[in-house]
Amino acid sequence: MEAITIRPAQLEDLDAIWEIFHFHLTAGETYPFEAHTPKSACEEYWLGPNVNCFVAQDKTGRVLGMYRVVANQAGRGAHVANASYMVSDAAQGRGIGYLMGKHSLDTARELGFLAMQFNYVVSTNQPAVALWQKLGFSIAGTLPKAYRHEQLGYVDALVMYQLLSDPATWPGKEA
Repeated sequence: MEAITIRPAQLEDLDAIWEIFHFHLTAGETYPFEAHTPKSACEEYWLGPNVNCFVAQDKTGRVLGMYRVVANQAGRGAHVANASYMVSDAAQGRGIGYLMGKHSLDTARELGFLAMQFNYVVSTNQPAVALWQKLGFSIAGTLPKAYRHEQLGYVDALVMYQLLSDPATWPGKEA
């Protein structure tokens, strides 16, 4: 596999992030954003306050993908991370998603998160579902017909979940 570096995203990465983001939104197969979502919304989503965003780049510095880690909920749910990932069309099938997935789990642990939850994995995105299961996620629930796929119409979305450490070691009281 080629040398891939994962590093914190910078504002200078916005154009590359926008290109990947816009491609996926236009395709309408994996993200709930509409195709006409403005670049300012992309910047807020990936580089906004309280967003831990990272980019994967090749040895030339070209951004191949990005991921973000945020708290899934506030307050009593803030110990659970949420993450989002996108890989450029040109880099699909090269293991970038796997590398970012592993990196994001380590990042979430370093940030003090105790679990990670994906709220909205489109069920027809089988490469993503298989990747998350390979990385230890389980399907916690199915949201029937929750996603309006550009080609297939209404399809299910999945909630996927993984504990990042043994709950017996978690601080505070268990429910």
